[in-house]
Amino acid sequence: MTASVTRAVIRGVGHYLPERVVENDWFTTFLDTSDEWIKSRSGIERRHFAAEGQTTSDLATRAAEGALADAGMQPDDIDTIILATSTPDLTFPATATIVQERLGMTRGFAFDVQAVCAGFVYALSNANALILSGQARRVLVIGAETFSRIMNWEDRTTCVLFGDGAGAVILEATEGTGTASDRGILATDLHSDGRHRDILKVSGGVSASQSTGHLMMAGKEVFRHAVEKLARSTIDVLDRAGVTVGDVDCVIPHQANIRIISRTAQKLDLPMEKVVVTVQDHGNTSAASIPLAMSVAKASGQVSEGDLVVTEAIGGGLAWGAVALRW
Repeated sequence: MTASVTRAVIRGVGHYLPERVVENDWFTTFLDTSDEWIKSRSGIERRHFAAEGQTTSDLATRAAEGALADAGMQPDDIDTIILATSTPDLTFPATATIVQERLGMTRGFAFDVQAVCAGFVYALSNANALILSGQARRVLVIGAETFSRIMNWEDRTTCVLFGDGAGAVILEATEGTGTASDRGILATDLHSDGRHRDILKVSGGVSASQSTGHLMMAGKEVFRHAVEKLARSTIDVLDRAGVTVGDVDCVIPHQANIRIISRTAQKLDLPMEKVVVTVQDHGNTSAASIPLAMSVAKASGQVSEGDLVVTEAIGGGLAWGAVALRW
């Protein structure tokens, strides 16, 4: 007889995008660039920018409300909020606590995770650990960013790539059989390597410069690391889950760049029909991109209950990882 085990199952998803849509042509008014140049190098056609005064917590709260509605839950049904972001409202307190108050959640605990574009994978892994350890039964995991606030608008290689948005999922403890047929998170795989921190970073910070700073990226170096590390992490997490690439129904990758997404899929011998792609409409929303894509994929029917899903991401740090789950 197979022993019963606890699994963290996705019960609801939601997302929010700011109203302002910025097409590629907008950048041509002040940069030496073109719609074709941006699309050919990134796959991005448009992105959303937060309005003046609209903060990361505003976006996160809207996404969280969507996930709660999708799950049929109330804020006080949640034990924990984990919010992945590199663009918090304030130095402190954690943006997650601001969302906690906005939702009217009067119990439990809330905290932020900072692993840049890999933030949601890190947050999902932490949520899974809290559920497996019994410290929480229901966890609201949010990825939310306002990257438009840290762009260098004179750098055409970076400022055209990023957008603002938020996505959220609710995980709930459920009993499973301990096999790969269970719904919920089956395995996680996390890594970082600080030796490569300078190829993707923000130039400012509280302790170092008492300033916000701007995003800086060595694109070719990031691309080289991304494809290799994402493919390896995907293979490793599937191996831990006791499944193979051939078993995968859907890949929901970090939406950084269509070339990274397609090259990684090619390296894994995965057809693009199995890959969720939203980068054309959202740009790179860092920690928000995976939960945004999850919510879009559920709404469109690209992912459905019982599907074996892999999600993977890499960001500044370098930090990267993957999660294998059954929807």
